[in-house]
This record gives sequence, C-alpha cells and structure tokens, in this order.
Amino acid sequence: MRLFAYNDKKMQYYQVRLLPIVLIDCVVTALIGMLAYNYGYTSGYKDSTEDYNNLDFTEVVVSNKVEEFSQEALVDLLKQLNVKHPHIVLAQAILETGTFNSDIFRQNHNLFGMKQAKIRVCTAKGTNLGHAYYDNWVESVYDYALYQSSYLRDLKSEKAYFNYLGSNYAEDPNYVKSLKRVIRKNDLKEVFKD
Repeated sequence: MRLFAYNDKKMQYYQVRLLPIVLIDCVVTALIGMLAYNYGYTSGYKDSTEDYNNLDFTEVVVSNKVEEFSQEALVDLLKQLNVKHPHIVLAQAILETGTFNSDIFRQNHNLFGMKQAKIRVCTAKGTNLGHAYYDNWVESVYDYALYQSSYLRDLKSEKAYFNYLGSNYAEDPNYVKSLKRVIRKNDLKEVFKD
C-alpha cells in the first residue's frame, strides 16, 4: 500500500512513509480507546470518529477501501482530490476508455491511458498492454493527480491546459477537439458546478 499526502500550499501530492502514519494512527486509536473507557463510553457506544476528525493531522489519502467504479464515484474523487480542470480530466477518462469499456480500463484499471512513470512518483504497479496497470481505478486517479501536480501545476487557464494536452499528452492531432466535443456532448462543466 502506498500513502500520499496533499500539500495545500504547493497544490501537489507527495508520497509519505507508511510506518509513521501507522504508528500515529495506532497511538490516536489507543488514546481514543482509553478516553472512551475512562469516560464510561464502553457500555453505550459513542462515535469516536468526531474526536479523531477534530485532531490536527495532515490529510492522508489511503487506497485501502475502494468502491465499485461509476462515473459518479469518479466525479466525487476528482472533487475530493481538488484536481484542476476536472471537466477536462473527466472528458479524458471518457475518451481514453471508450466510455469506460476499453481493455486498458477493464484489465489495467487505467482511466487515462497513462504509461508507467519513470521519473515522478506514481501509483502504477507495472506495465500491461503497453500501459500502466493499477490494483484499482482509484489508484489510476491518484496517479493522474500526481501527474498533474508534477507537470501541469503551473497551468492556470483552461486554454493552457488544452494546449499542453494537445502537444504533450496524446499522439492524436485531434485530441483536444475530441475532448471539447466530449465536454459539450456530456455537459461536463455543469457536473462540477457547486
């Protein structure tokens, strides 16, 4: 299992060592358990997640429990990860997977046609069918978020993002036109409006 923390100031993810997080989690769990016992909550269950959630820890993303894939779950995760231009990223997932039906998605859990990274931190487990493969679809989204924070973090406008994708992401010269068509057809900008 790999753990990643999000740095709000730099707007990027970084890999964290597992041992300190596990130790902190064990200590916090033990402290909450001792407090619950000392305050007499053992006879009647009290939801201790409130106490745990109020502690001042860095947000850590853990790929432990993964729900079944759906476009709605993907949208929720893109929002949760605060991915830049999420409507474009969702359009990439739809386009790259043939609306979530490609072999690369079904076998590799790869939503974005990503290749395995050689330089940056990634969540890919290896290469299959010429593309990165993951244990689950969530790891694919984490990997895209890591890709975005490594290479696209300085791109502020939608136009700059499209320009980067058109010249660096795909071999198809009509890639950006196809993305824009998917965004329009599926009204993806509306999906991310709050």
